[in-house]
Amino acid sequence: MGSVFSPYYALARKRSGGVADPENYCALNVALYGKGGKRWTMTERGRSHVSRSAHHYQIGPSSLHWDGQSLTIDIDEINVPIPMRVRGRVTVRPEGLCNFVTPLDNEGLHRWGPIAPCSRVEVEMDKPHFSWRGHAYMDSNEGDEPVENGFQDWDWARAEMANGDTSVVYDVRPQQGPGRVVAQRFSPDGSYTPFTAPARHKLPSSGWLLARGMCSESDQAPEVVSTLEDTPFYVRSLLRTQLLGENVTAVHESLDIPRLVSLPVRFMLPWRMPRRA
Repeated sequence: MGSVFSPYYALARKRSGGVADPENYCALNVALYGKGGKRWTMTERGRSHVSRSAHHYQIGPSSLHWDGQSLTIDIDEINVPIPMRVRGRVTVRPEGLCNFVTPLDNEGLHRWGPIAPCSRVEVEMDKPHFSWRGHAYMDSNEGDEPVENGFQDWDWARAEMANGDTSVVYDVRPQQGPGRVVAQRFSPDGSYTPFTAPARHKLPSSGWLLARGMCSESDQAPEVVSTLEDTPFYVRSLLRTQLLGENVTAVHESLDIPRLVSLPVRFMLPWRMPRRA
């Protein structure tokens, strides 16, 4: 809701002097990778296509429902830019809920909190046809201002530990003040423990020459196993690194805010993020 990536939301804020209705700019982003082929959906929908309550969130033909034990995500979307149906169900079953929330910027206007950092997931897709079960992670980001007002860039990573815990490192460069590194280890029962992130290493630049970095206890830089998403302003990768005495595989993301808000990227985004008003 009120997607930070939405060019339509950004234009509405500009035209109105900085304020626009976030519920008029909602999308369910689905990214699938694997042997069955990549799928990507992020169709934005206006207020007339959106409804929500404490337990249900409808975004066009797709929906999310919380029954007190699990979150069911029913997906009915169209891949872009090549139209292909993306339909199926994802069920996230938290092993424990977590109440950890922390500011990411120095003014406290942007906050992050893992809702269920240790979860199990069941994926049953009809189109494309496949299914799997495994470890899952669910969190939340919110802000009282546009993301470009608060940050220059950040690196984020999560890794499943050998005992089922999840470790997360948020390495942030705000617009104002010193950088912030949030490093927390979350247990399945919802408890959490801070740790000191090891030294940051520079990673190979992405295909769009986006700088990215990740911490590791090893003297060597983490290994980029696979780059899943490579855009002019955002890159998502799988890394092998060392955290808390373990060799782990981490999901890693880097975001460059000046690139996100640049005019060329704003013109490119509708190709990946169409809108249904």
